[in-house]
Amino acid sequence: MIKLKELFIMESTEQLKSLPQGKLLINTINAHSYNTALKDPLFAKALMKGDVLIPDGASIVKACKWLNAKSKPKERIAGWDLFVHEMSELEKDANSNSKDSKKVMFMGSSERVLGLIKIKSAEIYPNLEVVTYSPPYKPEFSKEDNAAIVTAINSENPDLLWIGMTAPKQEKWTYTHWNELNIHCHVGTIGAVFDFFAGTAKRAPQWWQDHSLEWLYRLMIEPKRMWRRYIIGNSLFIRNILKEMYENIRVHVHS
Repeated sequence: MIKLKELFIMESTEQLKSLPQGKLLINTINAHSYNTALKDPLFAKALMKGDVLIPDGASIVKACKWLNAKSKPKERIAGWDLFVHEMSELEKDANSNSKDSKKVMFMGSSERVLGLIKIKSAEIYPNLEVVTYSPPYKPEFSKEDNAAIVTAINSENPDLLWIGMTAPKQEKWTYTHWNELNIHCHVGTIGAVFDFFAGTAKRAPQWWQDHSLEWLYRLMIEPKRMWRRYIIGNSLFIRNILKEMYENIRVHVHS
């Protein structure tokens, strides 16, 4: 079972600068994904076995402190922060060496969203070649679907790969097919960032982000879609953390 106290979670945005080069799986964790991982063993394994885990939620930062966890993140690091950092660094690299072009691949979402991403990328990151792949829209992929996705990624051999199919599908797919991906780059599972960057979904204004209220903003914007995740989910997260705290105390008393 996944335990927040035992996870190795990135502690600050500064550590993004020191990520090693090469094939690296980067996932994020927030209250919703932690709740889900407690019920989904494969998702839990995907989060625990990835190379980097980023605290995409103030609730994770606070819970790690309450649990006196191995990792003590000092701040929330959103999937958006990871995206901007990786894209900017690759853009600088491509700009400084015009002979060495850099390719970014976006796998996931719809053709419409991916088309908007291409347009936006050309404006902000003009030195990056952007390629995309829109998988079939279905709850589960067939063997043929999976083979086609893996082949497309390996054929492009990108310098940066983004996977956007919402959690936990994106994390489980990437983890399950990790050894089939013959690539050399960072891979980030970033879900909603595809829509934020494309402009098809609006991210919370900076004030809401700075005060750890981005979840409330999303709830206000999309109450029908988000009420279960945030109203029920946040309460469930607190219960799950209290349960883990109790188990830690019980183990300590009996040891």
